[in-house]
Amino acid sequence: MKIYVGNLTEYMTEKALKEAFEAFGEVESVKIIKNRFNDRSKGFGFVEMPSNSEADKAIKALNGNIVDKKPIKVNHADSGGKKKKKPFRKRSY
Repeated sequence: MKIYVGNLTEYMTEKALKEAFEAFGEVESVKIIKNRFNDRSKGFGFVEMPSNSEADKAIKALNGNIVDKKPIKVNHADSGGKKKKKPFRKRSY
């Protein structure tokens, strides 16, 4: 299960994030999203855990926890691509 983790500080490392989630079970992967121009964290990332029950436990336990003096947001990642596309509207000027 893919988990969204938000409100991360720019100093959070993938290793530290993985360690936080490993307390609840196996972690397949961790990815902190970074700005491609300066390689700084954009403040969010994703964690993948193979077990849905372990992922749910991690979400419930870690959501709102203070990490590096900031409360992190942890929830199920959207599956992406399910947003409704709006039809193109022709503009008349």
